[in-house]
Amino acid sequence: MDLNVNAPLRDNVRLLGDLLGECLRQQAGDGLFDTIERIRKASVATRGEQGTPLSSLRELLSPLDDDTLLEVARAFSQFLNLSNIAEQHHRERLHRQHQRYPGDPGGDQGLLDVLARLKEEGVADARLGETLHDLSVELVLTAHPTEVTRRTLIRKYDQMADLLGELDRSDLNDEERRSLRARLRRVILAAWSTDEIRREKPTPVDEAKWGFATIEQSLWQAVPDMVRQLENQLEERGLPQPPADWAPVKLASWMGGDRDGNPNVTAAVTREVLLLARWMAADLYLRDVENLLADLSMEMASDALLAVTGPSNEPYRVLLRGVRARLKLTRRQLEAQVDGLPVPEGEGFAFREQLLEPLKLIDQSLREVGLADIANGDLKNTLRRLNCFGITLLRLDVRQESTRHSDALDAITRYLQLGSYQQWDEERRQAFLIEELQARRPLIDAGFRSSEECTAEVAEVLDTCAVIAEQGSEGLGAYVISMATTPSDVLAVMLLQKIAGVAEPMRVVPLFETLADLDGAEDTMRALMAIPFYRERVAGGQEVMIGYSDSAKDAGFLGAAWAQYRAQEKLTALFAEHGIPLTLFHGRGGSISRGGAPSRMALLSQPPGSVAGRIRVTEQGEVIRFKYGRPAVAVFNLAQYVAATLEATLLPPRVPEPAWREQMQTLTDVSVAGYRGVVRDEPELVRYLRTVTPETELSRLALGSRPARRKADAGIGSLRAIPWVFAWTQIRLMLPAWLGTGGALEEALADPEQSARVREMADHWPFFQGVVDMLEMVLAKADLNVAAWYEQRLAGTDEGLQKLGDVLREKLTSCVAALGGLTGREDLLENNPVMRWSIRVRDPYTDPLHLLQAELMARLREQDGDETLESALMVTIAGIAAGLRNTG
Repeated sequence: MDLNVNAPLRDNVRLLGDLLGECLRQQAGDGLFDTIERIRKASVATRGEQGTPLSSLRELLSPLDDDTLLEVARAFSQFLNLSNIAEQHHRERLHRQHQRYPGDPGGDQGLLDVLARLKEEGVADARLGETLHDLSVELVLTAHPTEVTRRTLIRKYDQMADLLGELDRSDLNDEERRSLRARLRRVILAAWSTDEIRREKPTPVDEAKWGFATIEQSLWQAVPDMVRQLENQLEERGLPQPPADWAPVKLASWMGGDRDGNPNVTAAVTREVLLLARWMAADLYLRDVENLLADLSMEMASDALLAVTGPSNEPYRVLLRGVRARLKLTRRQLEAQVDGLPVPEGEGFAFREQLLEPLKLIDQSLREVGLADIANGDLKNTLRRLNCFGITLLRLDVRQESTRHSDALDAITRYLQLGSYQQWDEERRQAFLIEELQARRPLIDAGFRSSEECTAEVAEVLDTCAVIAEQGSEGLGAYVISMATTPSDVLAVMLLQKIAGVAEPMRVVPLFETLADLDGAEDTMRALMAIPFYRERVAGGQEVMIGYSDSAKDAGFLGAAWAQYRAQEKLTALFAEHGIPLTLFHGRGGSISRGGAPSRMALLSQPPGSVAGRIRVTEQGEVIRFKYGRPAVAVFNLAQYVAATLEATLLPPRVPEPAWREQMQTLTDVSVAGYRGVVRDEPELVRYLRTVTPETELSRLALGSRPARRKADAGIGSLRAIPWVFAWTQIRLMLPAWLGTGGALEEALADPEQSARVREMADHWPFFQGVVDMLEMVLAKADLNVAAWYEQRLAGTDEGLQKLGDVLREKLTSCVAALGGLTGREDLLENNPVMRWSIRVRDPYTDPLHLLQAELMARLREQDGDETLESALMVTIAGIAAGLRNTG
């Protein structure tokens, strides 16, 4: 660990901790402050070399009354949030100094590093230019069902980070430094005095507004800054500049469109979110235009511009005033549509080209009259924003589960007296769908809506398609079908859009999620490609989504990873065979067991040829805030995606050796069997999950708008992948991320031939290297002792649960040992000292929260409905999530 590079981080953590302590003394008194300090010191001692018994820490917590438990939980949770602010600011600091944060795994590299490697490898400039020209990274922002931090606190945390940045200045005098420190203390005091827990569940519209706020506060500035940075780096390398409309990164969203298992997302919600996004875009462009009006006061202009404005001393302002008036009208029209009021007359901006045209005319004029430097300033930033955000801010995806579409078509065929679509075999379904997709006549009449076949659920599917038809294509992205298994699942959505009169249909994207779905993905898509009508429809490109969450829940981390890899290989080969571009849409989450990984590691571990200059990736709530919540960090992370996509396209990873593939299959066979042997076959697992983890308590939290379960039953099968991961993460057992993998590695390392092969894979195969690195990172956050604390307090003398707990902890111990045997490292993260330090510095603050959480769960189960206990429990959940920098 570079002490000089990271000394400012430790200084910031100490400063924020000291200021929090001052606020605690002032607000809660010396008594509570002293109690917290005793707990902190006892916690440090339990983690120290002497290993003070845990009982000393428990003895300090057990006698505390409910109100004191709440305040103690708040104090430790707040410190962990402050530590995260310091670490985030440190990343910004190093990015400004063009240094890589040593705690970032995966060896992230910027565009200049990648360009240098491409030159060394002899990649021709012409090929590089073509790839950059067409390169497409689309980040899909999703709501986060386990995001617990309130927006008002996020705002205060941003203010703290800004003040830390100001304190970094070397030219401050003593008085200025004291003043900044006082301001920082006031913000910390304001945060401490704010209720940190959201009391009401957010609606899907609330979630969408949260996404809009991220764009407004960070990405609106970061996107043009990132493009400018990349263009400068290409110029530095002597490469041609990309075209004026270059947009290597675009943004989409699921917030307000993801209705899979979420009854709160309706057609009306989707329509409102689309209108609000357009309103926000108009408002943000209006601010840009106001700035341009203030700056573009010059008189020199081209004949083309003067032909539009007429003679004027300030022709640019004449044109911009018209743009401003039209943007204001656009906002009023959108407000009226949202509120259901009469829409003001006039022509607002409905399409990107309408706003782009006058701005391009100004840009061309400035360049023509010798004012290119001015054109390259704020005006070019606005044009870059238009290239990325369009007039709609985000492209909204729609996601729905496949049976909802087949239910709708079944209602239609029964209404038409054609029989039951549900009872038809796949061949008959396809024949019907293809015939109707090519027919010129309408399929149903107005009477269908009032028929008994058209249930509320069927009407909702049709209403959603009607919104798609009404809103047009500019603000819409992909229609994603979850639980897609057959070609008819895809054709069904195409027909439903046709029935609704969608002029420019959304592209239909099957999502392959479970192990069986991933294994069958090639067969499904090959069957579709055998249909001439379909092949013609997707000649310009096909998108397929790969699910990480449900596949990992189904088969475990290792089994899912290999199934995802194989599915991508086969799909890449299939579409190459047909000469149709393929975009793979990766449904990753923040946690390792849901596909979370550093950008470069994730992209370079994909099968060779599968990236091909195009990538689409989900980014969920906690990841959005961490990677894109601050402009400087957002610029870095956006540029990382561009550089990594370029690298994976032009310098793809090596094709795995046949022996590696065989070995990987052996590993996953053992891993899947081991994982399912516990998750599916262990009769006590559901009871253990519900007793020892806070799985049942999660329903108390006002988290995301989506229910934690797909169905009302209490089994694991109905539990969504995110709370499944969240529950195990809270008790530090991290079970979904390693279960089964340890046994597979252990068995392989016990055999000399397999051992040699696995070590070779770890050294030379990027995919397997990524698996090993991610496993090491998650195991570093696991903690046997912490998991045992929960069991001791909550399972009591229950022999069945104790026995299962012993088995799970033994499996975790074996997994750590097997990983050490493979890597040759005695300590986890021995090769990543900063991350190891980051985890260790948080442990003395997360440990009390774990003990408190177990105590609170026990008390709440005896005193259900106690508001103080519920608040304290929610604080511990938020604090542990902050301490681990990971939830679902």
